[in-house]
Amino acid sequence: MVKNKFVADYQINASKKIVFNYLSTASGLSEWFADDVNINEDKNYIFHFDNEDHHARMVSIRTNMHVKFEFYDPAVPNEEDHSYIEFKLDENELTQTLFIKVIDYSDVYDEEESVAIWDGLINRLKEIIGG
Repeated sequence: MVKNKFVADYQINASKKIVFNYLSTASGLSEWFADDVNINEDKNYIFHFDNEDHHARMVSIRTNMHVKFEFYDPAVPNEEDHSYIEFKLDENELTQTLFIKVIDYSDVYDEEESVAIWDGLINRLKEIIGG
């Protein structure tokens, strides 16, 4: 399947520390991103949404800056072109405005669907943290 890369920036009115907790922990992600998120004994994440489990590895993290999850199929261990989701936090030093950059590389959605999905998810996150 052909994968598409969706990139969008969202302004959020909260501190980096608060926002990063919601982007990088199983408990934080389960509040806004997925129906449930667990970490297995291999430290891999299991995101439950759309009535399915989606397995991911946290492949990159820099505290209060960015986190990247690479999705994989446990039944296909040698798959090479993994879907991923990356969150980057960027603060404008002049205005103290915080932005979340979402990078979603997947084969599931077209641009219009991605915009609708991510707008809804980020709005849910903003409601939770009051930002």
